[in-house]
Amino acid sequence: MPELPEAEVVRCQLQEALAGVVIERLWIGREDIVRQGIETVSWYTRARILEVQRQGKSIAIMCERDAEQRVVIVELGMTGLLIFPREAVPSERHVHMVMRFARGPQLRYWNARRFGRVYLLDLYAWGAYCRRRFGPEPLTVTEKEFVALVKACRGRVKALLLHQQRIAGIGNIYANESLFHAGIHPHARGCRLSKRRIRMLFAALRNVLADAIRMGGSSIRNFVAPDGRPGQFQTRHQVYQKEGARCPKGCQTVIRCLAGERASFFCPTCQKR
Repeated sequence: MPELPEAEVVRCQLQEALAGVVIERLWIGREDIVRQGIETVSWYTRARILEVQRQGKSIAIMCERDAEQRVVIVELGMTGLLIFPREAVPSERHVHMVMRFARGPQLRYWNARRFGRVYLLDLYAWGAYCRRRFGPEPLTVTEKEFVALVKACRGRVKALLLHQQRIAGIGNIYANESLFHAGIHPHARGCRLSKRRIRMLFAALRNVLADAIRMGGSSIRNFVAPDGRPGQFQTRHQVYQKEGARCPKGCQTVIRCLAGERASFFCPTCQKR
């Protein structure tokens, strides 16, 4: 599933390509992919794209027409792609939305499993969407706020990292990798961690996310950026999907996997509760 780094790579490429561009037509192939606002599709004809934002794992294309502003929100879900080159689309049958422009390539929303959704909202509804779904962003939350957030958690720290209403954008890949870099067991209780260890997790999380963005994200299954290029950060994964491999920190312990709703990969020696 695309997480914050992959979504940020998408946002950056769309911002560079689409800011100031006028939409010729917004085509919806399956109405059931639009969770809210399907009746407003025609409004986007001749709307100008102001900017592209990201909240958590969601992409928001901000548009304006006749002094009114609306937004196209795209949730990438498990397999979703926003992509320009037609030849990079895995199959045309799973293209559920196309944003057409007078010049240049069209932007296609491809999603085979249809776990992702599209929302066509005004700014008030967009604000409500963000408040309902997202906690603070890990790249902008302060260290003090992060420490307080973890200290207030009586449950497992990995579950906190995955809770989008507590902190937005982190998924299983980057939770596993950040906990390994910080030397914290995924089942450690947040409230029992010292402030020093929480600060280590804060630094590890920021560094892992920043490195992943610089490398174009992780292409585990089918993720590619809008220009059709895959990410490369999967080549830097230390523990994610490395069960049975030796710990990369040199302790020679075998990486283990704790099964559950989301598999937890960790080194029993380097990651303590």
